[in-house]
Amino acid sequence: MDANIVIVEDEEDLLELLEYNLQKEGYETIGFLNTKTVVQILEEEDIDLLIMDRNLPGVEGSEFVGELREDGVDVPVIFLSAKDADEDIEEGFLKGGDDYITKPFNMKELLLRVKSILKRTSNKHSTETLTYRDLLLDNSSRTVSVAGKNVDVTKLEFDLLCEFIRNKHNVLERDYLLESVWGDSENYQYKTVNVAINRLKEKIDPDKTKEYIQTVRGVGYKLC
Repeated sequence: MDANIVIVEDEEDLLELLEYNLQKEGYETIGFLNTKTVVQILEEEDIDLLIMDRNLPGVEGSEFVGELREDGVDVPVIFLSAKDADEDIEEGFLKGGDDYITKPFNMKELLLRVKSILKRTSNKHSTETLTYRDLLLDNSSRTVSVAGKNVDVTKLEFDLLCEFIRNKHNVLERDYLLESVWGDSENYQYKTVNVAINRLKEKIDPDKTKEYIQTVRGVGYKLC
């Protein structure tokens, strides 16, 4: 089963062991010793599972996941923690965990639980295909093609382009885009939208001959 898995574990040896065993099973892994850049990865990449320690530098793991859930991030989470009291495990689930494994743990059991969660959640992805002019977006594979040629985009850029195509007859204000794509219109600036759209335009129209996305001065953007 192809899947992208983020692991947050502050014990470097354990992080390497987890990555090694998951990669042996065919998964792509991204490992972190803390949570500093995890939110950015979840926004920009298509992540299928998050394996999260709780005793982390700077932030408690379940608190971090709770904040993700409040921000609308629904990536499945397995807590992997030495906090093994009943109330700790209950707290992990209440904060948004999908599974909870206590340390020390059996690696085979972890791999089986990873496989089970991925199997359960893989069918949530829409098979919707979106088209506009010579753009083709396949939601099942999260791929974009322009005139039949695949273009490499981030998760954020894919979601942004989907939003434009689904609302192709409307002008989309920056506040709307921040709320619908970033999930937060209060803690991001309009510059965030401008930069992301310019980056997307460079990828789907590098020669600047097709002008898919037009700026509506003082308002926002629309497809054209």
